[in-house]
Amino acid sequence: MKKIAFSLFAVLTMALVSFTAEAQYVRGDVDQDGTVTVGDVASLIDYLLNGTWNDDPVTPPEEHEWVDLGLPSGTLWATCNIGANAPEEYGDYFAWGETKPKSFYSFSTYKWSSGNYNTLTKYCNNSEYGEVDGKTKLELEDDAAYVNWGPSWRIPTTNQLAELCTNCTHADTTMNNVKGVLVTGPNGNTMFMPLAGCREDSLLHGDNLMGYYWSDELISTTSYAAFYFNLSSWRYWFGYRRANGFTVRAVYMPQD
Repeated sequence: MKKIAFSLFAVLTMALVSFTAEAQYVRGDVDQDGTVTVGDVASLIDYLLNGTWNDDPVTPPEEHEWVDLGLPSGTLWATCNIGANAPEEYGDYFAWGETKPKSFYSFSTYKWSSGNYNTLTKYCNNSEYGEVDGKTKLELEDDAAYVNWGPSWRIPTTNQLAELCTNCTHADTTMNNVKGVLVTGPNGNTMFMPLAGCREDSLLHGDNLMGYYWSDELISTTSYAAFYFNLSSWRYWFGYRRANGFTVRAVYMPQD
């Protein structure tokens, strides 16, 4: 029995440690402290041998709420921004293609350039703006929703954002003294999106006046800009320079 348990321990350890390479979401992290430890493996072994674990020890629970607006595409939307704990909170600001907030937003600090708008190193379709790679859609490793919230979440596509314009009604309103837009879907369900403004250099601009929400798509003709959803002009999507810090309202994509 000891030999069997030891072999099982070794196999599980090797298998689970392999998941740590995916820093976004570690599977097998039973106590959810960010790493797979001997204690996690012991809990898994106890579950496999004795069936004493009540919850799924491999797949972490979804910790973020979503709403079904009854959209034709079936898209499910998060109820708050990435980095926020309530619908009216602004949350974090991300440069397009970056996955962490920061204190200064410009091409001089942008991850995917060598310091200027015309020295792009990734997601470039025009040689006037940098190294051409033909990429126009964010890869998962550069998707702030996927990296911060896990494999069931994505930054929305332009089609998903446009659907909010054409298939929902919108009303300017406030929630806990924060100005925003109440989006009502065809089925009557709603979500609140705050006018969180944007960050350029070290400053916050337009909060309580405008709302900027990134899509996952580059404007291929210019490359230094990406599509975003503008709440204040309600309600269309435009393109703006990707080094600026905009908010992200993620969409939920259940994993099989």
